[in-house]
Amino acid sequence: MKDQLEADQVYLREEIKLKHNHEKIIGNCEKLKYVLFRVEQSAPLDTTVLVLGETGTGKELIARAIHNASSRKDRPMIKVDCASLPSNLVESELFGHEKGAFTGADSKRIGRFELASGATIFLDEIGELPLELQSKLLRVLQEGEYERLGSSKTRRTDVRVIAATNRDLEEDVKNKKFRMDLLYRLSVYTITIPPLRDRAEDIGMLVNHMIEKYQKKQGKEIKSIPAGALIKLQDYNWPGNVRELENVIQRAVINTEGEVLQISDELTSGKSEEARRSLFSDNAIKPLQDMEREHILRALKKTNWQVHGDSGAAILLDINPSTLRGRMRKLNIHRPV
Repeated sequence: MKDQLEADQVYLREEIKLKHNHEKIIGNCEKLKYVLFRVEQSAPLDTTVLVLGETGTGKELIARAIHNASSRKDRPMIKVDCASLPSNLVESELFGHEKGAFTGADSKRIGRFELASGATIFLDEIGELPLELQSKLLRVLQEGEYERLGSSKTRRTDVRVIAATNRDLEEDVKNKKFRMDLLYRLSVYTITIPPLRDRAEDIGMLVNHMIEKYQKKQGKEIKSIPAGALIKLQDYNWPGNVRELENVIQRAVINTEGEVLQISDELTSGKSEEARRSLFSDNAIKPLQDMEREHILRALKKTNWQVHGDSGAAILLDINPSTLRGRMRKLNIHRPV
């Protein structure tokens, strides 16, 4: 018990150095409400949860919400970022090692699974876990057993696993990059976080929260957001999601002089452009101007590029020849040489 308390204190001292994007989940849209409903459903259980979502959507916040509403909330949630650890150190980080287990192992180290016994372990970016370690993780999930590096002693752990990824794990299974049996074990209960572009109605609440957070640090008092700026934020595609929005607002607070928020970033409406590319694909509706150009070209080719006269394209299209020539100039239609 004494060793466990000391280990918890060390971990909490490390955690306090981290800067989380938000202290609570902000938003009121129906999609976010459904995510929180799923959190409430899964929190009281000890089942493994897989959190899916794009980069910057707040997967760790959801994991913490599950842990804080669970029976394990009195112990700290242990986090492991599988993407940031060198492949040769992942096993030691997860399961620990004995002194002399490998070059540089000058002392015994407690692994994260041992530290998380009785609590929750959050495996962030689980899709980046090396294939050779996935079988060992599967054993922990199935049997609650593992060995430290350099030891043959089997240890047991009572830990709840929450994993998260922005990868398509089913595609990784097809490409032999992820074990199918591990995916089945991880996805007992799945929560998918919507991207920010699907939560446009929450952007106002998020912006207000972020202004409040950063204006105090800058010694400013911002009282309003221009309506045009808010529309611009809501129309942007946000490929970096909430994390990108927070960076934009932090810069805006720094650059603002006065009481009205000044957004300096150039945010083009990626959302509408993406929708346009989807709608105007080869098998979908095309812009009216493109359709008109194609129609005129077909008529000109059918009449051998004769514009006027009884056999001309103007008769075929039922418009005045001068009008047809004007449309040809506007649409940059020229007879091929």
